[in-house]
Parts: sequence; structure tokens; C-alpha cells
Amino acid sequence: MSDGFDEELRDLRERSLLRRLRTFDSPQQPSVTQAGRSLVNFSSNDYLGLASDPWLGEAAKAAIDAFGTGSGASRLVCGTLAPHARLEETIAKFKGTEAALTFSSGYATAVGTLTALAREGDVIVLDKLCHASLIDGAKLSGATIRVFPHNHLGKLESHLAWAREHAPDGRVIVATEAVFSMDGDRAPLEEIIAIKKRYNALLLLDEAHSVGVLGRNGRGLAEVLKVRGDVEIQMGTLSKALGVSGGYIAGSRRLVELLVNRARSFIYSTAPAPAMAAAATAALEWLMTDAGEQRRELLWRNLARLGDSLPPALMQGRRIQSAIVPVVLGESARALDAAERLLEAGFVVPAIRYPTVAKDAARLRITVSAKHSAEQIAGLCEALARAVI
Repeated sequence: MSDGFDEELRDLRERSLLRRLRTFDSPQQPSVTQAGRSLVNFSSNDYLGLASDPWLGEAAKAAIDAFGTGSGASRLVCGTLAPHARLEETIAKFKGTEAALTFSSGYATAVGTLTALAREGDVIVLDKLCHASLIDGAKLSGATIRVFPHNHLGKLESHLAWAREHAPDGRVIVATEAVFSMDGDRAPLEEIIAIKKRYNALLLLDEAHSVGVLGRNGRGLAEVLKVRGDVEIQMGTLSKALGVSGGYIAGSRRLVELLVNRARSFIYSTAPAPAMAAAATAALEWLMTDAGEQRRELLWRNLARLGDSLPPALMQGRRIQSAIVPVVLGESARALDAAERLLEAGFVVPAIRYPTVAKDAARLRITVSAKHSAEQIAGLCEALARAVI
């Protein structure tokens, strides 16, 4: 009896949607090694170049010496280790909130939070380009879901008016990203806050790609706009600019207490390794120093270099708003071909295809690090011109 896998894989291959894992033999950094070949890496979310910084490794090693390699069980079963408590205190200080709670991943954070806060009779309103974790969390919650076109404020307001009419006693949650992971653009946060206030809705803001990148000391878009107090649920990850792994929610003590009691991805998961918590704390503390701010400013100098050197035809009228710079090509086959040409030229730039983006919006997703050199950025722009134009 056939398991049907071959047919499904063949279908994905014919539609240029088959994905394969690739192995690097070096740390995540601007230069990586694959099968003995050196490549320039423009695929990583390690925006500040912290993932391979030795001092974060030293923080992790010290935690291993003091607390071992594993956490033992769920924190509700075997207790919270000191590195986890310290990390959450540091996140709350960094984000300017009463409390914070950490999860094993950003995906677990989104799914656990939305399923804990919403249920049948509630309404979740999502931006169309929200990350898959937010979409999945909304679906699993049992709440009614409404989706508004990307950054479309008029449709957001009409969805909220509908929610208040049809679920007058329900909880209404607006979920959006500060920086969108595949487009690199920002949410119109001030306007979203003004609208959600009119309808007494809660706002979940995912700052995964803005923390470390936007705002003084990388505190994110809400800090840039001075609206942190108007965001009830601040979500983020430790796995991008902070160079470690895991996710978090920052907000009121009551919010965190509710999540501890209802977020299934927190309750039923073994706590992350204490070494990861210690390294994340070290990264956050460093980010709040002058050295951290200087590294963030270096990232923006590199982004300015990229913007000045990219052919205008590739920018398609977009302006750089984050460390993510998409080159939209349309067809999946064309994006795959361009990525392969870049790899042949020595550059790792991923082709992003459906269902991560719309079927007709396949693209190259360039991510820039503070540790990229001017020569590497110039080389990428030259290679892009040959591969795409």
C-alpha cells in the first residue's frame, strides 16, 4: 500500500515549492562554511551578530556550571530556576512592564498566549501578513477570526465595529507585528492604537523583528513611538537580534499570572535550558549599554549602505524600514533560480515562497547584520544585479 508521500513530494517539486534542509559547518555569522566552501550569509535573523559572540557563550557556560544542562520539567512541576527568573525580570525592565513570562520559542509564545486569552465567543482580528504562529494560535483558540488587509486601517476599524456588535461581551484582541517578517515594513502602530481604544480591544504586538533594531537600545517600535503603555500584550523573541532562543510576553502581572495558569505551551513544556536563559539575560543587559547601542547604530549604517547600492529596480519603490529587505520576483521558480545564482556567486539569500508569502509574491529575503562588511554588502548588490535584472 502506497503511503502517498511520493505523489505529494512530486507535486511540491513541480510547483517549485519543495524545500530542503542545508547544513553549515560553522556558526551563524556573516561568513559561513558549507561543504568546505566559504559563503557570505544574508539569510540570518542574527541582526546584531550576537549568536556567535564569545561572551554570550561564557554566560551560558557559567550557567551550565551552576545549574546543569537541563531544567528538569515544566516550571509548574519542578520549580523555576534562578536564571529564568532573572531573565524575566530583565525583560520586564527592558520593555517597561510589570512582569514577563518566557516560552521555549516564539511559536510557542504566540500559540500559548492566544489560546490562553481567547475562546469561543471572543474575536481575534489579525493583519493578513501576521506570522504563522499568530494565525495558528488564533485558529486553535476557538475565537472568531477576522483578517484585515495588510496595514489597512479602515478595514481594521470595520472588523472591530463588527466584533463589538456581534460579541458585545466577548474579549476582542487585535494582533499585529511591529516589523513584518517577510516584507520588513512597519505597522502604523499609533493609528492602530487609536482605533483599538475606541472599541475597547486589547493589542498584541509582536516585536520579534524590531527588538534590537528599532528604538534607543533596541527596545522596539512601541518605544520609538512612546506608546508602550498602550500595548497590553508585548510579544517578542530571544532568537533574532538577541542571538539566543526562546520567546516572551511582557505586560501586567495579571496577564502573566493568567498565562502561567492557561498557556498550554508554557504549562506542558519543559523549561528552556538555564544556559539559554543566562545567555539571553546577558544579551539584554548588553543591549542596554553604550556598546549595545553602538552595535545597533552600526547595523543601520550597513542598511544605509545596502539602500545606496541596490539597483532601484530591485527596491520597487520600497524604503528600508528594518533589517529585512525583500526583493519581490513573483513566480516561485524565478525566486529559486535567483537564489541558486546567488549561491553560485558565494551568497546565501533564501527564496521565500508560498505559503509563507502569497502565490504571486515569491521573493528573495535579504537580512543584514551589524557585522557585515562594506565589501560584503557591495558584493551582494553586484551579484543581485547579475542574478535578477
